[in-house]
Amino acid sequence: MKTKLTLVALLATFAVACSPRPEVATYLNPNAPLEERVEDALARMTVEEKIAIIHAQSKFSSPGVKRLGIPELWCTDGPHGIRPDVLWDEWEQAGCTNDSCVAYPALTALAASWNREASALYGKSIGEEARYREKDVLLGPGVNIYRSPLNGRNFEYMGEDPYLAAQMVVPYVQEVQKNGVATCVKHYALNNQEAHRHTTEPVLDDRTLYEIYLPAFKAAVQEGGSWSIMGAYNYFEGEHACHNDRLLNKILKEEWGFDGVVISDWGGTHDTEEAIRNGLDLEFGSWTDGLANGSSNAYDNYYLAQPYLNLIREGKVGTEELDDKARRVLRLIFRTSMNTDKPFGSLVSEAHIEAARKIGEEGIVLLKNDNKTLPIDLSTKPRIAVIGENAIKMMTVGGGSSSLKVAKEVSPLDGLRKAVGDQGEVIYARGYVGDVTGEYNGVVAAQDLTENRSEKELIAEAVALAKECDWVVMFGGLNKASHQDCEDSDRYGLELPYAQDRLIEALAAVTDRLVYVNISGNAVAMPWVERVPAIVQGWFLGSEAGNSLANVLLGNANPSGKLPFTFPVRLEDNGAHAVGEYGGSGKVHYNEGILVGYRWHEAKEIAPLFAFGHGLSYTTFEYSDARISSKSMKEGGKVTVEVTVTNSGDRDGAEIVQLYVGDDESSVVRPVKELKGFEKVWLKSGESKRVRMELPYESLCFFDADQHAWRAEKGMFTLSIGASSDDIRATLPLRLK
Repeated sequence: MKTKLTLVALLATFAVACSPRPEVATYLNPNAPLEERVEDALARMTVEEKIAIIHAQSKFSSPGVKRLGIPELWCTDGPHGIRPDVLWDEWEQAGCTNDSCVAYPALTALAASWNREASALYGKSIGEEARYREKDVLLGPGVNIYRSPLNGRNFEYMGEDPYLAAQMVVPYVQEVQKNGVATCVKHYALNNQEAHRHTTEPVLDDRTLYEIYLPAFKAAVQEGGSWSIMGAYNYFEGEHACHNDRLLNKILKEEWGFDGVVISDWGGTHDTEEAIRNGLDLEFGSWTDGLANGSSNAYDNYYLAQPYLNLIREGKVGTEELDDKARRVLRLIFRTSMNTDKPFGSLVSEAHIEAARKIGEEGIVLLKNDNKTLPIDLSTKPRIAVIGENAIKMMTVGGGSSSLKVAKEVSPLDGLRKAVGDQGEVIYARGYVGDVTGEYNGVVAAQDLTENRSEKELIAEAVALAKECDWVVMFGGLNKASHQDCEDSDRYGLELPYAQDRLIEALAAVTDRLVYVNISGNAVAMPWVERVPAIVQGWFLGSEAGNSLANVLLGNANPSGKLPFTFPVRLEDNGAHAVGEYGGSGKVHYNEGILVGYRWHEAKEIAPLFAFGHGLSYTTFEYSDARISSKSMKEGGKVTVEVTVTNSGDRDGAEIVQLYVGDDESSVVRPVKELKGFEKVWLKSGESKRVRMELPYESLCFFDADQHAWRAEKGMFTLSIGASSDDIRATLPLRLK
């Protein structure tokens, strides 16, 4: 269908180009100003055609205007790869043989790279795959804030800090859209839990909303220029987020000047009149009149379809809102499906595979490395025990809408075996049984993980192997099953599932070269942390997971990732669980306010297991000669902060220099310090570089809800430069006049 309509559009464009009066069809002239094209097309459309283009015609497409040669829009799930095609009206597989993709690392891993260039490479690569598959809207990236480590969908987001998420989302958006593919940044807003996500109503003050939960969305819109945004399932201030006057009209469109399309999450629309008035532009996936099971075409019964048209015909509503919605959808069509300048894209290319591997390596975080347990030394041809289900389990299948059909996925075990080659021996033991399934919407992992042995037998086998080997590497953590890291369900607790703690304790008792690799998108409890010498945060790394992990474990790549969220020792050390509410239906009070993540830990003087921004290297870095361009700043001004970083070790590596700001004299509650700058710097052994970070006046501000404005109070501020939020290497005073 899409190919035919696209051909119609191209033929119409050719006809107009050859016409002696091209001005009569400005909308088909790709060289005409965008807004002129939009207004020209809008003026030619009937009310019925305008209604048609603001709701779905299939699971993942919406119609164009065939009469005018305007093609349809096709969406695809992301944000880690291009989802396989499903049937027109069903969630089941379409049975295509050309829709396998590259799976890129989960967005938590991307955020852990703290590298804007890595984000740009990610966006470029996934955008090219979407373009090749002729998709117009990529449903991602996700930037909801990591409020609790129990949120099953945290792996799809960019961590707990609004500044870090805002900085990382912008290059992703920009590079995807260079391919003529729109990003659809999600889930706007306050979608911070999966349990009861359709009935939850977060309750929080405006300061918390603007300081913590909105900045990444604002950056995606105003700096990234995202062409679409997806509403969330939850309520906010008594209205569903997908048609919410405050979020969509007042903030997104009026305050931020968003000129793109608000797309409903699938099934996120609930009322025609609210959808008309409250900012929704394009409706997808509503479960109305027979479509609940996806078995019949009931798209005309969507809230923004025939019910909307009936209200217009009955004179109960006007067409002003309809024109605005149609105008926005046309603008999106001209930017994507009718964009004649977009490239062809590419699919499963060597460049994309290399990008997945490189981003994965940069995101891996070395959490602990006592006695230089890592990297594994192959010079002695060691025997390496690999233990754990997560060493072999496919992680690209499952987890909800981000589940993928990949061209390949390299497991950690296979990656290590390939990298070690004949320089050692890699031997595997299961160790524990977690999730033996591997299927989502008809995509089936080609694995048989059934296991009949008992927990006791599996641990005994693993311990016996560990005693015989020089290194023991256990791959554990979570997976993409329900109540692990998975859409539509939250975790039961912070602890590791499947009796993994008992296995780790048993291994630690028989070897002093134990490496634990945590595969997850969430923090986990580690009661055995003092007894395990080396710990690695391995994330969900996609197609090249095994190769990325092997390169870091063997020292072929020097780890440089830093945590984008805090690992608490206990669940109650997290602010949402200490004083807030989490996981229930109805009103959920965000009583921790702005003190999310490391802000809470520092305010309450609670030591984390691993701090925000923490990450080790196989080399060492020294900081010196920290300076500031001026010791005072006026409103609207800025200063430059500089520090020299030296690689004082014997390996080349990269350090992430972090800049935090603390207000020493505030009359309102403010965090001890907040991230306001960072730079990733690559240094050869012995090399020094001068790192510069600009600090504008806005970095000193808080949101004054009474004035509905950002402002800062005069007085002293402390600028902290460090390797993590709890590893500060230098402080500088700054006076705001």
